Parts: sequence; C-alpha cells; structure tokens
Amino acid sequence: MSQEINCIIVDDEPMAREIIEGYLQKIPFLHLIQSCKNVQEAIEITSKRKVDLIFLDIHMPEISGMSFARIIDKKVKVIFTTAYREYAVEGFDIQALDYLLKPISFERFQQAVNKYKNLSSRSPIQDKTNEIKQAPSTFLFVRADRKMVKINFDEIVFIESLSDYIKIHLTESPLVTRETISSMEVKLPQREFMRIHRSFIIALNKITSYTNEFIEIGQQELPLSRSYKEAVLNRLSDI
Repeated sequence: MSQEINCIIVDDEPMAREIIEGYLQKIPFLHLIQSCKNVQEAIEITSKRKVDLIFLDIHMPEISGMSFARIIDKKVKVIFTTAYREYAVEGFDIQALDYLLKPISFERFQQAVNKYKNLSSRSPIQDKTNEIKQAPSTFLFVRADRKMVKINFDEIVFIESLSDYIKIHLTESPLVTRETISSMEVKLPQREFMRIHRSFIIALNKITSYTNEFIEIGQQELPLSRSYKEAVLNRLSDI
C-alpha cells in the first residue's frame, strides 16, 4: 500500500505511547498525526483532521476508550491496545479491527496493521454494503424522571454542565440528567456537535452568529473559552 495511513495514538501512559510510536516509525506507510494522552485530545484531533486508524487504550481517566470507540465515525478503524483481556468481546462487538494485549510485540502489531491493509483493499461495493449496515444513530436515551427518555439529535440546541448533572436544552422543554458533560460529549456525533467551553456543547446547525468571544444560539450567548477557541473558530470557518 503506497498511500499513507493517518493514525493517532490514545493512551494515558507515556511509556505505552512511546512503544507504539516506535512501532509506527518502522512502518513507512503509517503516518502519526498525534499521540494523545486522553480522549479529549483525540476528539479535538479527529474533528479537525482526517484520521484513518486509531490505536486506542481502554482504561483512561474521565472518558474510557470504549466509550470513545462507540461514537467514532465508522470509516475510522480502531485497534485497541490494552492490558485488560476481559474487554475483548465488547471490543469486537463494536467492530474494533483488532485487540492487542500489553505488552505488545512488534510482530503482533504488524498483524493488526495488516488487517487494516486487507480491509482497505476491499471493493467499493463491499464498503457500500457495510455503510448501510452501520448507519449512524439519530438519537440517544438518557435517564430522567426514573425512566429512559429518547432524545433525537436534531432536537438538541445546546448542553450545559451542572457539575455531576447536565441540562440538555431542547427545541421544546429542557431536560436534566445525572451525567457529566464529558461523558455526553463522546455520545454525540462529532459532525453535528462541538464543545466550546468546559460547561457547554452546542449543536452546530443551531448557531445564529458568533464572534471570537461567544456563540449565539437564538437569544442565548454562550461563552467561547480560551482552551477551545482555536479549534472552534477553525471548525466554523470551514462550514
């Protein structure tokens, strides 16, 4: 395969990242975009860059690799790199390309990469069939009022953090559920939503205007924080 494969590594252990980085350097067609220490960094990179393959740890602070894998675009393939054998079945249930147990040998790493090469050489008809089978979800369920409530993505205006709770502002009435904003972020489709502040996630199609300091949705002005500003403004300039 002559075409470069764009990769990222997501692992909170520096030594684990260094090992995978070293393996990637030995395979010319693998191009490392970034080595991320948490899922938040990975979300930011995948929202801005084309990523083909992710080497993903499972046990990480705040947001697990398994949660992240569930919301990644199905065109992006995942190879889990973990010390925990017990998640293998769940990993393959979400159609991970491979599941590598630490310590990972270079030979085993190469086998996983070869799976990607074989997969990418399939015919367009096969790929189209898989796209149909893996059609993205248009809704999610959240717990509220002692029951699981269905929320369609197109009804969400923005999401506000209330510490251990979040307030989901909908086109009709808002809904409050016990969940962190970071855990909710990984459940939302990245093409439609974006984090603009540690306390706010917005629906991109609900934006009415924006500046370098805030995003306006309807009559509501939401602050654009310094840490998210560059990524947000770059994303909006491309729309």
